[in-house]
Amino acid sequence: RLVISQASSSPRNSPPCGKMKAVIAVLVGLVAFAMADECGPLQRLKIKQQWAKAYGEGQEREFLGISIWKAFFKLEPNARKFFSGVGGDDIHSGKFQAHSTRVLAGVDLCISVLDSEAVLIQILTHLAGQHKERGISGNYFDTFGDVLMEVIPAQLGRCFDEHAWRACYKVIKNGIQGK
Repeated sequence: RLVISQASSSPRNSPPCGKMKAVIAVLVGLVAFAMADECGPLQRLKIKQQWAKAYGEGQEREFLGISIWKAFFKLEPNARKFFSGVGGDDIHSGKFQAHSTRVLAGVDLCISVLDSEAVLIQILTHLAGQHKERGISGNYFDTFGDVLMEVIPAQLGRCFDEHAWRACYKVIKNGIQGK
């Protein structure tokens, strides 16, 4: 018996250690690559935590909104026409700040229910209807996402997980666009 068990575990009958390590490394790489595009449970948790820190409280939220809209209108000056009814010509006005608060509250709501798919779908369906009524096209959602990818890291520093943010923002964006 001892001879048989030794023979079956001989180096000639098992794959070389170097090849096995290479196979494992490739598999780990593939899993990491696949997860980079996924808004999975870990990514959703990260987004919730990072958003809570970036969103802050009180006046911090107002400053975040100003940063977002300043960057957004710099990239999309023609989008101001969609905001004429809420004082979009002056992002510092009380009227626009109220609108900004509603928009960021909507973002906050979407992020807070990322892990509750049924609720998220209902919220995104509602938001999709609101944006469709106003004729807001897809490129503005792309720009808004790009702006978030600039402004949020400025709030967080090194803690920002861009892959998780891009993957989870895509879920929100696609939902609002009705995709």
